[in-house]
Amino acid sequence: MTAPGRTRVGRGGATHRGLTGWAFALPFAVPFAIFLVGPVLVSLLMSFTDIRLADLRNPLAVEFVGFENYLRLADDEVFLKSVRNTALVVLLGIPLTLGLGLAVALGLNSGLTRFKALFRVGYYLPVVTSIVAVSVVWRFVYQKDSGLVNGFLGLFGIAGPNWLESTTLALPALIVMIVWRGLGFQMVIFLAGLQAIPEQLYEAARIDGASAWQQFRHITLPMLKPTLLLSTVIGTVGLMLVFEEPFVMTQGGPLHSTVSVSQYVYSQFGFGNYGYASAMSYVLFLAVAALGVGWFRLLKSDS
Repeated sequence: MTAPGRTRVGRGGATHRGLTGWAFALPFAVPFAIFLVGPVLVSLLMSFTDIRLADLRNPLAVEFVGFENYLRLADDEVFLKSVRNTALVVLLGIPLTLGLGLAVALGLNSGLTRFKALFRVGYYLPVVTSIVAVSVVWRFVYQKDSGLVNGFLGLFGIAGPNWLESTTLALPALIVMIVWRGLGFQMVIFLAGLQAIPEQLYEAARIDGASAWQQFRHITLPMLKPTLLLSTVIGTVGLMLVFEEPFVMTQGGPLHSTVSVSQYVYSQFGFGNYGYASAMSYVLFLAVAALGVGWFRLLKSDS
């Protein structure tokens, strides 16, 4: 017997509904499988082979080498340097971008400025501007003789260095540019989180005599935990995959001091080392996935 008001659906009806659902999903599922899932699986197989540009004319000559490509990474000095550079970008870029983005969002959300919309657009404009165009502009900013940075230092009698040609200063200079560009995106995310916090919580805290710091520590930060998780994960993935900035501004130099993992993978594909480049790509993928899972476990909400 069926409950009153309910209709018993037979197997034929459920099958029909299932087929109807798949019919609606096919326009997405088929291109997704062909253009995304398929290439991903092929690249995974390529990472276990010694396939090179010269071998493409004779695919049967492709040699299966197992984990040799992955083991080679441990002895590749350039790859290890790219891992170090990318790690420094993440370790320095995440706290700077999140901290500055939260500070700007707090300022704009508290009514300290009269022209909120203008400042929001100004901070967010670098995010929607072409990365290549921004990188080219910052190359001129860092010029030794005519750059704005050294021009400003010259006002105080300081001879500025050649920022992008120094093995010690090129990477920090890139990180400053990356943080400046990502600041606007984090600001928008934090603004959305701040505006979702009920004002009654702050009113109750002020009645109890809580200071501004106590309100920030005990109300703002706990309520921003989901927003902080989102910003951290998105920021980490973006910095782990940084490519355009070093590619345009320094080409990975000098002496590979600014080369990133993504840029090195791109160069190996350009040289025709498809199997080796695929192996590096999956190592990068595993690192991004591991960091994402780590952030979720560290910052996930207790509720």
